[in-house]
Parts: sequence; structure tokens; C-alpha cells
Amino acid sequence: MSDVEAVIPVLRAVPDGGQIRIPQVPGFRHRNGRGPDRTPGSPKGDGKALRDRVPRSSHDALALSADRPDAVRAVEESNRGRVAELTPIRVGRMAASPFAFLRGAAGLMAHDLVGTPTTGIGAQLCGDAHAANFGLYGDARGGLVIDLNDFDETVPGPWEWDLKRLAASLVLAGRVAGADEDTCRAAAYDAVGAYRRTMRLLAKLPVLDAWNAIADEELVSHTDARDLLGTLERVSAKARNNTSARFAAKATQQSLDGHRSFVDAPPVLRRVPDAEAAAVAASLGEYLKTLSEDRLPLLARYAIHDVAFRVVGTGSVGTRSYVVLLLDHRGEPLVLQVKEARPSALLPHLAKAGFHAPEVGHEGRRVVLGQKRMQVVSDILLGWTTVDERPYQVRQFRNRKGSVDPAALAPDQLDDYGRMTGALLARAHAHSADPRLIAGYCGKNEELDEAVAGFAVHYADRTEADHATLLAAIRDGRVGAELGV
Repeated sequence: MSDVEAVIPVLRAVPDGGQIRIPQVPGFRHRNGRGPDRTPGSPKGDGKALRDRVPRSSHDALALSADRPDAVRAVEESNRGRVAELTPIRVGRMAASPFAFLRGAAGLMAHDLVGTPTTGIGAQLCGDAHAANFGLYGDARGGLVIDLNDFDETVPGPWEWDLKRLAASLVLAGRVAGADEDTCRAAAYDAVGAYRRTMRLLAKLPVLDAWNAIADEELVSHTDARDLLGTLERVSAKARNNTSARFAAKATQQSLDGHRSFVDAPPVLRRVPDAEAAAVAASLGEYLKTLSEDRLPLLARYAIHDVAFRVVGTGSVGTRSYVVLLLDHRGEPLVLQVKEARPSALLPHLAKAGFHAPEVGHEGRRVVLGQKRMQVVSDILLGWTTVDERPYQVRQFRNRKGSVDPAALAPDQLDDYGRMTGALLARAHAHSADPRLIAGYCGKNEELDEAVAGFAVHYADRTEADHATLLAAIRDGRVGAELGV
């Protein structure tokens, strides 16, 4: 008897008008009955009820605490535990503009967000959802996906924190680009509006359709971002060529005996001692255990040829990060990045906001699982490992990545970019937070949009003051900085 044939008699045994009594199953919401859940205590209704306790208009508030560290102290604290000789590069990159300062100051902003209103609705946060942390990357079939693409700070927390960081970053990016104040504020306003409308759309879709909503190149047409199309087309064309093969062609050389290795390009890329390279290479054995078993035959067809140290990012500068060169039987390269995973900069502030972060265990695992919780399509080679007792994440390097520099956009493109990133953030949050709950709170009108845009302007002003403080400290010699690297 087949499984189907075995089930049919059970279904037929239910009397007309009767109900199948569904047993409670761990991991599933229990409901006996045949209709959809439209009870008064539905997630949408619960979200709407939260407006009484946390009015949407209250989100324009910014009240800095008396124990707030100044910009210099905040930067120095965030540099602890990093490679000391690289921290001047990090400071120099943060000094480039107020927008760049914000990019490196996720912990300081989390400190400030503790004092802002939150609904208590939790979601998996990017933790660093500023406007430059969205971009293109390749899927397994060669297509391009647009999504959040940096998860070093990911942790469960209040959804409002990601949204407010995005909004403030758009105001700052617009100011750096030379846009007028109305345009900068409109970009933040439109980002929040797109977040709210996308969450409402996802709440109305069948659950599986909402879950699998792909953030691909067609998203632009659904977010009224037509002015951005030309820029995205140029970024897409560049991203398609941003591969391991292209990086290896520029960053490696072949010796007379046929061995391919990295070439020193200090301070960004440098060879490492044999013992250090061997430790990184050996750690990939542990990394393989974190992958799905179906990936193992793929990586078994590559051999490790070299390891180098490579400086990355703005906020990440000073963390230990390696690139590993692998070659297949034809000599075609695959480059993996083995990047140190430090504790999330948000972690010390979550409890004050009423959120309890789960036990992490391994910081690389936290980053990888957080990324997978927020993306529909993730790097098929994401994993984690340990090198010299430090946790690391592992991923493909230059996996057809491309990004828009929001601080270089024309004024008429900034609000388009805001709408696109707001929609992407909503889709990412909807994997871990019920979109009906957040949509119920956000509502149909623009009250939340107006409030968060107001907050964004206030916080942009604060960040410009922090940036000025850092510049003064660099000029006075109190903080070392290497500019232009």
C-alpha cells in the first residue's frame, strides 16, 4: 500500500461537517479548525495595537544619554582587538566623510538607539544596514541578486534599529553628494515608505510566496526607481566581471615551475609567513564540516595553492582577513575569503533595549546563520572555521559583487535608491519577523515615514558633529590616521 493510499481512508473517515484534530507539532503554530486565522488577536491586529504604547510619531526622537562616549573614544574602543598597525587605515577611512564615519560607527549608533522608541518586535538584524551595505552578487546559476550583503554585526534585535540606520545613512550620503536638504530628507522618507509598503505587500501574499520573494534585478521596476536603472545597469555589467578569475589574474603570478601565488601589494595585500598560511589552510578542514554535504564534491576538485592577508572594508579594517587561492585541474581559480568574525557591535546594547541575544558559541556561525536568515539567495560556500583560536567566516571572494556608491548618486537618483533599499530591508526582516505584525504597526499612512525621516536628519547632524570631532583629534595628533588608503 502506498503512502497516499494509506492516508485516504483516514481522510474519508472524517464525518461530514467534522474536523480533523491536528496534534501540536514543535515549530508549528497550533490551530484547530479549517479556516484561515482571522481572529481579533491576529498578528496584524496585534501590530496595530502596539501604536497605543509606541505611537508612530514618536520615532523622530533622539535623546542622547549622559554616558555617551565622544567620537574619539568610540573609535578607540571599536579598535580594540584589531591588528594595531592597520587601525590608522581604519581611522583614515572613517575620516573621509561623515557618511564614512557612520559606516565605521555601528556600535556608537547602537548606543544611541537604546534611548529611542521600539515596539518590542524582534527580527534578525543586519546590524549595519547603512546605504552602502546593499549590492549585487551572483547566485549559483550566474544570475545577479540585489540584497543586503554585509552581516558582520548581525544579531536578533528591534527592527527599527536597521531602518533608522538606513534612513540616517541616506541623509548623510546625500549631503556628501551635494544634494540639497529636502532631497536628502526625501530619500530617508521614501526608504521608510518603501519598507512599510513592502511589508504590507508581503503580509498579504501567501506565506511561501512572501518567503521566496527574490530580490533580483527586476525589483527596481517594482519600487519606482526608474531614474536608477542606468546606474544599476552599469554596476551590473561591472559585477559580472568581478570574479575570482579576474582577481587572481591581477593579484597572483606564476613561477617558472608553474606554481601560482599572490603578489605583495602593501598595505592592502601581503604575503604571510609559512606557518600562518599553513594554519589558515588547515582550518579549511573544519570549514568543510559546516557546509552542506552536497558541496563537498565541488570543493574536493580544487587544491589549495596560496594564502595572503588582505585588508577589507571600512568598519572591518583591522580584523584579520585572508584570501585563499584554490585551483582546479585546468588551473582555473576559486578564491575564498577567511575573515575574522568579531562579536557584534550591537551586543552590549541589546539588553538595555529589552532584547536578549541568544548564546552565540562561534562568531563565524553567528554571521553565517544571520546572513542565511535574511537572504533568499546566499553564497553556496558560506561557512565558518577557527584559526589560532579565533573565529572566522568563510565565503567566496569576488562572487560577481557590485555596489552603488550612494554618496556619488545624482540628486534625482537618491530617493530611488532609498526606495530600493527600504524594500530590500523589509524583505530581509520578513524572514524572521511576521510581516503581518510589522505591517499592522506601520499602517497605511505616512506617519512612520515622516517620523523616521525626522530622526534621520537629527542623527545625520549628530554624526557630522562626531566626524568633526574625529578630524580635530587627527589634526592635533591625538589619533593616528592614514588617509587615502
